[in-house]
Amino acid sequence: MIKYFTLIAALLVLPSSYAEIPSTVNTQADTFTWPGGGSLAVSLSYDDALNSQLDNVIPALDKHNFKASFYVVVNSPAMNARLDEWRAAANNGHELGNHSVYHPCRASLPNKDWVKAHHNLDHYSVAQMIEELEVANTFLKAIDGQSERTYTLPCGDMVIGADVSSRQQYLSQLNELFTAVKGEGDDARFSLILYPEGQSGKELINYIRNIPADTLLVNIIFHGVGGDYLSVSSEAHSELLTFLASNRDAYYVDSYINLMKYADSKL
Repeated sequence: MIKYFTLIAALLVLPSSYAEIPSTVNTQADTFTWPGGGSLAVSLSYDDALNSQLDNVIPALDKHNFKASFYVVVNSPAMNARLDEWRAAANNGHELGNHSVYHPCRASLPNKDWVKAHHNLDHYSVAQMIEELEVANTFLKAIDGQSERTYTLPCGDMVIGADVSSRQQYLSQLNELFTAVKGEGDDARFSLILYPEGQSGKELINYIRNIPADTLLVNIIFHGVGGDYLSVSSEAHSELLTFLASNRDAYYVDSYINLMKYADSKL
């Protein structure tokens, strides 16, 4: 079983783990609102295709009729063993996003001793990585029938083969392959990312309440919920969902692909 990267337990907020955000943004965003008139959208997403997401997350989301994004690693044991449940989630409006086939990361970076040699991004080429993502897209299309897809980078790594010049080549090909990539874009107001681990419901809610006023979208990327790794408790997760459900006029919740397609149609 893959041992995944470790993140600090405190709230970790990144405007983007890899995108270079220009100093200017689209002025049309000054009057941008989400459906219902709110100014902030919350993208709830869940990485790696884990059992706790099927067991704990989907029932909690469905209770509030929230649609979320699940960025699946295609070779995840929970994907193989519970394929029908992932298909049912997609049929119910949840997004199945691309998170690669093997979750390759750069073993040369700190705290990456868990990366297997044959999944070491330092030894990949851009063409090899793109091919892996195309395979994952084909697999996901066989599950949900969708041809449009979004992507979350494994470990946030944008450099392929340990050559920093590969970054721009990789990004340009991602832009052709996907409708959107988490955290990547020309407008920083759509790029805020939170990686929770161990926070209470109150801490998660306070984070949402204190989002900078000019932010249009916050991406909350969970892993385990009530189990697995990089986890928050089911109780904390449920408290956050209850808060969002009680404040629908202020916070618009939808899958990442739906949010980005809506934003693209308005800006």
